[in-house]
Amino acid sequence: MADNPRETFNDHPVYTLSEIAMSLHRVVERTYPQPYYIKAEVLKLNFYPHSGHCYPELVEKENNAIKAEMRAIIWSSNYQRINQRFEQITGEKLKEDISILCLASIEFSPKHGLALHIQDIEPTYTLGEMVKNKLAVIERLKKEGVFTQNKSRKLPLVPKRIAVISVETSKGYSDFMTTLTGNQYGYCFETELFPSILQGEKAILGITARLDEIEMRRAEFDCVAIVRGGGGDVGLSCYDDYRLAHRVATFPLPVLTGIGHSTNQTITDMVAHTFNITPTDVAFALIGHFRHFDEQLQQAFDILARRAKEMIAVERQRLVELDAARRIAVPKALSEQRRRLEQSAQQIALKSKELLMAEGGVLSNLGEKLQRLYGERIGQEREHLELMAGQLVAGSTQLVQRQRERLENMEDKVRLLHPDNILKRGFSITRLQGKAVTGAEALRAGDRIVTQLYQGEVTSVVEE
Repeated sequence: MADNPRETFNDHPVYTLSEIAMSLHRVVERTYPQPYYIKAEVLKLNFYPHSGHCYPELVEKENNAIKAEMRAIIWSSNYQRINQRFEQITGEKLKEDISILCLASIEFSPKHGLALHIQDIEPTYTLGEMVKNKLAVIERLKKEGVFTQNKSRKLPLVPKRIAVISVETSKGYSDFMTTLTGNQYGYCFETELFPSILQGEKAILGITARLDEIEMRRAEFDCVAIVRGGGGDVGLSCYDDYRLAHRVATFPLPVLTGIGHSTNQTITDMVAHTFNITPTDVAFALIGHFRHFDEQLQQAFDILARRAKEMIAVERQRLVELDAARRIAVPKALSEQRRRLEQSAQQIALKSKELLMAEGGVLSNLGEKLQRLYGERIGQEREHLELMAGQLVAGSTQLVQRQRERLENMEDKVRLLHPDNILKRGFSITRLQGKAVTGAEALRAGDRIVTQLYQGEVTSVVEE
């Protein structure tokens, strides 16, 4: 049976999509007959837990621009084995934004297109790339001049107020708090937890966000402690990330880290003010600052007490010496002063006699003169007093007479104004409850009023 003739268009053969796809499948199959080692960067992992399959998107970058991009497949039968070995060697699970060296076959499916079927991934290559990236981040931080910036932050002598970044339910946080609050010296700390994821890519954003919150309240804290425990070395690559390391390095408060049991320091550990392996070590370090200050305080107290005793002993000896000198010097000084006093008394007595003799004649003349002058003055004043006494007697007699006449006139007026005389002339006094009524507005209907006449009283009731 002859083949059907191929369809043409403008004298050109027309092919179906499946024919082209099958042709590409055969070409790829012939050209790439065995698996190849391919290095690339995982842009997206695309792992589906329900099926166990993984569909990574691989790229090659040049100057941060994508130079090539291809879809890959890791079947569930391979993924678990590859991921477990990768985690054992690198300390990280397969994730995005890492460089890998994979063994993959190149296949073209007419239905699904071109894809790399990954059979294995070499974790040592990724580990080497991680080390290279770590060194590059360290070099970048040093060039920016911030690598040792947090180490230069001054930690208070007694770091009492601590902002803690951790997970409340983690063993590391529990160990940290138990060690801190249960210290044998009874030192008291003030802590506040800022919860955050502590491993994996989400830890970078989580920890930096908590640091932003703490910085807004930095006046309330003395330092920051990032503590993580119980997770081994898995998930620590986030602490080598430039963004997190730079945030810690430039943070305005001292940062203390205890993020794992590994002796291999992360960059965040390197740039932090103080690096400790475990959360318990961080707690012991903080207690150590208290203890060091306590010991210094005790030493200062001992030195002060010793110096005080020495000064008291010196002063006591000086007092003894001064008392001995006083016992000798005081009697001698008193004797000398007594002698000088006697000499001064003799000189004063002699001088006084000389002055009295010199002034005696002058005083005698002054006495006679004063006696004569005051005798004349006293006679004049006596005559003046006698004259004033006569005038005073005459004036007082006239004044008494005038006042007597005035008093008699007033008595006459008072008698005329007596109420009995007023009532006798036809007037009356109206009272309400014993008080005189001076106007009708003070009365109300039903009020009982009493009217007093010259002879007798009249009681009335007020009507409307």
